[in-house]
This record gives sequence, structure tokens and C-alpha cells, in this order.
Amino acid sequence: MNYLESLNLEQKKAVLATEGPVLIVAGAGAGKTKTLTHRILHLIEKGVGPERILAITFTNKAAKEMRERVFAMLNSSASVGVKSAYSLRQANKPVVSTFHSLGVQIIKENSELLKLPRHFAIFDSADSKKALKDALIYQNLDPKEHLDKVRHIISNEKGRGVNFTEYAEKNFDDYTYQITKNVWRKYQETLSRENALDFDDLLLVTLKLFQNYKDVLEKYQNRFLYIHIDEYQDTNKVQNSIVELLAKKHRNLCVVGDTDQNIYSWRGAEIKNMLHFEKTYPEVQTIFLEQNYRSTKNILAVANKIIEVNNFRIPKNLFTENPDGEKISIFEGRNETDEAHFIALKSKELIESGVSPEEITVLYRANFQSRVLEDAYLSYGVSYQLLGTKFFERKEIKDLVSFVRCSLNQDSLSDFVRIINVPRRGLGKLTLGKIIGGKENELPSSAQEKISNFRNMLANFKTILTTLKTSQAIKYIIKTSGIQNMYGTGKDEDSERLENIMELVSLATKYDDLPAEEGIEKFLTDSALASDQDSLDEVKSGVKLMTVHASKGLEFEYVFICGLELDLFPHRRRNENTKGNREETQATNEEERRLFYVAITRAGKKLFLTHAQTRTIFGSLQVNSPSEFLDDISDKYTEKEYYGNTISQNKKPLFKIEF
Repeated sequence: MNYLESLNLEQKKAVLATEGPVLIVAGAGAGKTKTLTHRILHLIEKGVGPERILAITFTNKAAKEMRERVFAMLNSSASVGVKSAYSLRQANKPVVSTFHSLGVQIIKENSELLKLPRHFAIFDSADSKKALKDALIYQNLDPKEHLDKVRHIISNEKGRGVNFTEYAEKNFDDYTYQITKNVWRKYQETLSRENALDFDDLLLVTLKLFQNYKDVLEKYQNRFLYIHIDEYQDTNKVQNSIVELLAKKHRNLCVVGDTDQNIYSWRGAEIKNMLHFEKTYPEVQTIFLEQNYRSTKNILAVANKIIEVNNFRIPKNLFTENPDGEKISIFEGRNETDEAHFIALKSKELIESGVSPEEITVLYRANFQSRVLEDAYLSYGVSYQLLGTKFFERKEIKDLVSFVRCSLNQDSLSDFVRIINVPRRGLGKLTLGKIIGGKENELPSSAQEKISNFRNMLANFKTILTTLKTSQAIKYIIKTSGIQNMYGTGKDEDSERLENIMELVSLATKYDDLPAEEGIEKFLTDSALASDQDSLDEVKSGVKLMTVHASKGLEFEYVFICGLELDLFPHRRRNENTKGNREETQATNEEERRLFYVAITRAGKKLFLTHAQTRTIFGSLQVNSPSEFLDDISDKYTEKEYYGNTISQNKKPLFKIEF
């Protein structure tokens, strides 16, 4: 058991506690991924078949990291038993997945039962917005006024385990309810017509499958004897119900989480799933991982002080054997431009001192804050990467993915309409309207011939996609569809689009080792479920700019948290009813504090906290008070900064902005 030697006492307890329910309360930077991967290795060492082990986490990036670490440990294990068993049964690997990817797998395996084609379409966020917008227009409603609200209600209902039929049966006499019901009905018709599911359906359909077909549930209960759930505090009702059903028979359920990092209630995450775990499983073993390996003592002291104010939490206290480290720097700018210039110049100073740009991040509460930061980084020639510009949301990539999806599922009308004129085939809006309305037979024979030729090309692509390696099939589509010639003009914009398309081919090579049909299915699933953090896998040098929410699970040596002002961080909507439910207000305040705690604990060596006296928001100049969070931090842990230098150092400022 040499693999246990690198674990601390509590980590070792968590690894060895294999039977029955286990709750691991893992603080930030406490080595939870290491603990989970060693636990999986230990189970296999004990003789558990790798394919009987399931591990679920929340992001593709986290799942990929865990999967790679598990497989690397298995392949390099000093245990002869593990090595021989693994080499003999290489195909039987532990299932390390996100909830949504697992849902896709289960739905595909039961597609006939669900009356879905195996190649069903997955509506990403943009697809869902488009379909909901069309549904609102069909109801003569203004999408600008209703889209976000209706989309949020539908997503929340699905996250609570409610499908359209169940929602429609409520029949409330309420204006918003009636709008939502009518729009949802039209939206559901679109999904059904195109043999498509949206992100929420991937979980909801899986849950309904388990609830309605006991034999199917039992099959997966017997397949997954040992279940691990990472970031358990972020599970919603549907996710938790799926987990409870899967674990009900054998009860070998290990959940890992931290109530202090529950920051997704707006997505339906229910902190009570973790707070009530010991009531649901009275025989549970609870283990605390409190030793932090990431941050300095000063950073942890501030983090602990910030979070201890909250009531809805499982109490713990992070500690570290790392040095005290530098004090936390606090900078006050006169406005957001002043603040951004300080951050950009301090980043430049760090990079010139030898710090890698990839070890620096700037975190903000709201997306609009990125604009002034980008301007500042550009002004000083500091490279940066803005997290949130997804590779798979680029037009040329979505076009190509639509070619693949539509070739496998010609019922996907949205994909068909998107690509029938890529490249242009002389089919105008009137023609597209006839196609959408199911009236192709009313079109002129010349248009019908073009459409027929297009369908034949898609049928040919389906054959190619199910026989050739994934990258070869996509390369064939790029050339044969005319996309390659369309972007071969030599213009800068077209050249960039062509480079992106070629990058997609490179990305597709990682699926080439799989059988053709399985490879293209996994390619489509991964592209549909791509998240903001996946863009970090793109090879780009520079300081990372992102929201605090997007930083969850990441770590950096140097962290700037900007915009620490009342009403911005903690964030409060300016039209929010301050006389609302007292309990809801407390819950909101505690989540904002957890969000700040998450931001602080991303930092390893150095933390910068910045705010501005004034900030222009929605065109209006706001005079700001510093965030209440700053009042909770003792002066003994902080030092003031002035234009890039601490006051205590009494150095000449790096720059000065004239007003």
C-alpha cells in the first residue's frame, strides 16, 4: 500500500473508509482530488472491478483531471495485482464523468425505451435561447421582456424534477405562469420535433427513466457498486435524487464537498443536500479535510475570518504548514479606470520579476467589469485571456458541428436550416420558411432539387461519420461541404475562421482511438457540454480574467479580486426589494460571502483586493462605499497599495493618472 504514504491522516481515513455512506468535508486546497483518486485506486486494489466504480464531478475540466490522474496511478501502480488486472481488462475503466455526460450515456443506452434516436440532438445554451425566443414571438410576446425570466423558470422547474406535463397540470391563475406554460409547450414541441434534449433534460429524463423503469434502475445500481460525488454542495434536487436512487441498493456512497463553497443557488443548487446528509444516512462516517496545501497562513486567516460569520454551514477551520507569506494588499482607486490600470501594471511588474502570466488571475463579480480591465491590459501590452469566450460558440465551429449533428439526425430542423446555405446555395428566406413550415412540395422544382442534393450530401456524410475515424470524417465534411473553399479567400477574418476549423480537426483526433460511431458521439457530447473553463485548455499565454463563479475549482499563485464595493460585491440588484423575505435575504447575503471566500481561497502566494471610489454602471456615475467584506479583515493581515507600491515601502509611484 505504498500509495497511502503520501496521504495525511484524515485523507488516509477517507481512502480506507470504503463501505457504506461517507461524508468528506473538504476545505479549499485540502487535496480532495488526490483523496478521491487514491480512494478509487484502493477500491481496485481490494479487488473491485474498475467498471463498478463511478465518480461524478461538475466540470469537464475537473472530470478530465481526475480521469487522467486515476488512469496514470493505475498504470504506474507498484501493485502487481492492480497492474495485471488492469492490463487484462483495460476496457473496464472507472467511470469518471460529469452529471450531464453520465445522463447522455444512460439516455443513449436506453434510447429505444425513451423513443429517442441514439443520435439525439443536445440543445446548448444558444440553441435553447433561440427556440425559446421563437416560442415567445409565436405567442406575440417580446423576447427582450420575457426571455430571461421564462428561461430561468423552466430551468429551475426541470432542476426540481418537474417536466412540462407536470407543470401544465398545476394550472395556476397567474400571468407569469400562463406565459411560461404556453412558451414551454411550444418549446417542448420544438425539442420533440427535432429529437432534441436541452441541458436540463439530460438530468430530468435520466431521473424519470429511473423512477418509471425499476428494472433499468436496478441495472445501473448493480453496475455502479461504489459511487463518488464531488462538489456535493452544488447538487440540485434532480442530481441528488439520481444519486440517492443509484446508491439506494448498496449504499456505498461517498460525497465530497464544502458548504462554504456553495455558490450556485441561482442554478438550483441546494445546500441542504449536504447539510442533511447525516439525517438521510444515519450510519454515515464523516471525515474533515482541513489541512490546506495551497495558500499562505495570512490568506487562510483572512478566509477563515470571512466565512465564520455564516450560519448555514458545516463548521471547519482551514490550517496550513505553509509560511505566513506576504500581507494582503488593498488598493483604492478613484474610479474603475484607476483600479484597472493598477491591476494591469502590477501584473506587468510581477511578470517582469519572473512570475508566469498563467499564475495570475483577476476575479470580478459581474461580467461588465471585464471591459475596462481589457483596455488596461491592452494599453500596457500585457497578454491576457478572457475566460468565457467559448471555442464552440464561434459561428464557424457551430456551423461545422451542425453539419455533423444534422448528418446523423436530419430531423434536427434548427441544424438543417442553419447549414443549408453554408456555403450559399441560392435558397432565400421564403424557401427556408417553406422548409420550416413543412411545405417543401410547394417550392419550385429547382429549389426542391437543391434541397434533395443537400439531403443526399448529408446522407453521404452519415456514412462517412460512422465508418471513418472522427478527425478524418470531419476533415472530409470540411472539404466536401464547401466550407474549406468558402474560407479560403485569404482575408484575415476568413483565415482566422479556417484556422479555428482546422483546430477542431486537431481536437477531434483525441476520439480517433474509439470505434467510429462511438467516437463521433463522444465528440458531439463533449462539444455540446463544453463549459467556460474548457477554454483554458486552449494554448493561450496570459493573465486570466474571469468571474468569481468561473474560477471555482481553479487555483493561482497571484489573485486580484476587484470591484469590492457595496452593491457590487456583495452584489445586490438595484431594483431588488429590500423588504423581501428575511430568510431569503440572509441566504443571499451568505451566498455572497461564500463567493468572496471562494475568491480568496483561489490564491496561493499573494492576494490583492481592490475597489474604486466611483464607478460608471449602466451609464450612471455611482459613488461607492467599500465592501463590508473589507471591514471584516484585520489590519494586521493587510497593507495599503498606492499606484503599484505599498505605502509601507514608501517608493515612488509607478504611474499617475491626471483627472
